[in-house]
Amino acid sequence: MKKIKFKNFAVFLGIFLISIFLFYTYNNKNVHAAKTSLPLNQLQAFSEVYLKIKQNYVQEISDKEIFDNAIKGMLEGLDPHSTFLNEKDFKDLKIGTKGEFGGLGIEITMEGGYVKVITPIDDTPAFNAGIQSGDLIIEIDNNSVQGMSLSEAVDLMRGKIGTSILLTIAREGESSPIEVKITRDKIKVKSVKYEVIEDNFGYIRISSFQSKTGKNLKEALKDLKAITKNNIKGYVIDMRNNPGGVLGAAVDVSDAFIKGKKKIVFTRGRAEDAMYEFVSNDTDLADGKPIVVLINGGSASASEIVAGALQDHKRAIIMGTQSFGKGSVQTILPISSKTAVKMTTARYYTPNGRSIQAKGITPDIIVENLEFSSASKDKILKESDLLGHLKNTDKKNGNSKLKKQNKKIENDYQLSEAINLLKGLNIISLSKN
Repeated sequence: MKKIKFKNFAVFLGIFLISIFLFYTYNNKNVHAAKTSLPLNQLQAFSEVYLKIKQNYVQEISDKEIFDNAIKGMLEGLDPHSTFLNEKDFKDLKIGTKGEFGGLGIEITMEGGYVKVITPIDDTPAFNAGIQSGDLIIEIDNNSVQGMSLSEAVDLMRGKIGTSILLTIAREGESSPIEVKITRDKIKVKSVKYEVIEDNFGYIRISSFQSKTGKNLKEALKDLKAITKNNIKGYVIDMRNNPGGVLGAAVDVSDAFIKGKKKIVFTRGRAEDAMYEFVSNDTDLADGKPIVVLINGGSASASEIVAGALQDHKRAIIMGTQSFGKGSVQTILPISSKTAVKMTTARYYTPNGRSIQAKGITPDIIVENLEFSSASKDKILKESDLLGHLKNTDKKNGNSKLKKQNKKIENDYQLSEAINLLKGLNIISLSKN
């Protein structure tokens, strides 16, 4: 009798699921969805698996948990960027796009069963602990991440502010795993930082793309002009280790440097509402000054959109190393007021029609980021090292701000090369005039 009840219930559940599917299909405005055939065998199999879990799983599990896991598995099986957002995840996402959230401060994805670091975010616990782009997290608090979903790994890394976590990392070039202890903190990301370096060159660091990044960039450009009394000679836009973010922010940033009504980026997907094309507003806030954009393997998504747009329109010289190669668009589709699905709905293309997916942006000038140890720096002979050298009597030479700027460039080979390139472009520009 018990088996008959379960069998009847299985049939009932199958019919119920099919009814929901039919209702969704025939009420959906998408013509393609209306032509989708019903996977009756798969729906029946789903109901059978549901019953086996309810009957045989080692401990009692709620219907909500079963169905949440089913939805999550259905989405995460598609690609590394699609997932189900439960109440907590959906809330965290909303907070993250505003630039303030809790955690370690790393952008991650799944690769080969392990958690791969796309990039650490500037001035966060992960960044300060030395986590690098490309690191593979193989254990979290001595628990292997193999078999975990991306969201499960994220949940483990999140925790109460002030508590510590131990990450075991496999890093290219290292013969054995590295253990890194990090203290969780409240992450406040200021997406745009800027300063004047060298002789009136503007340095703008964009660490992520948030809802206010475009506005903050415009303020930075205005302030840099004011600081230099409108004598800016060029700009370095640093998007190294920028994991991306809000698509609209990438469009705003690109728009700030492009003269004329030109295509910035366009997207293509199966659904009609996945087809977008973004065009600039003819407002080059940099006034035609030369621009060098720095990217590397940690530059992904929105940062690749900006680099691709400025490269295609020959508005900037892209320098550094190959970018990450995330050329897909994720759309947040609410299920309720508290839950949603994040689903890959389109691929994006640069103005010239290049797809960045799994390829990335190739810089115009390849420059690896060389690192020098303090010992190697000491071997470089300077005038000041010579016995009996003449003293510098210029009182202005002791300017601590200038020393700080010079140190910033000396410790960053790619930035140094970007500044040198801007200097060369200025010389060429002056010779033409």
